[in-house]
Amino acid sequence: MKGFKLQIVTPEGMFFDGECGEVSVKSTEGGVSILAGHIPYVTTLADDGWCKVYDTEGGVRNAACSGGMLTVTPDVTRIVAASFKWQE
Repeated sequence: MKGFKLQIVTPEGMFFDGECGEVSVKSTEGGVSILAGHIPYVTTLADDGWCKVYDTEGGVRNAACSGGMLTVTPDVTRIVAASFKWQE
């Protein structure tokens, strides 16, 4: 799976800065998945949201993610969340 740069930012600062193969989030409009090469995009994140970050080999990490926004540019996909916590 082709990778792309993902940044996750919380009020405490940079939470994650690395490469992933796919990221899925719950937006205020429903579930959204981003892959490498996605067109520029902006959406707000649901207050009771979730996030799935897939590595380039298909492994996945789940997280609770609430409030904020997701932006996609040619250089970076960025999640700016009110709160973000990996689920073990």
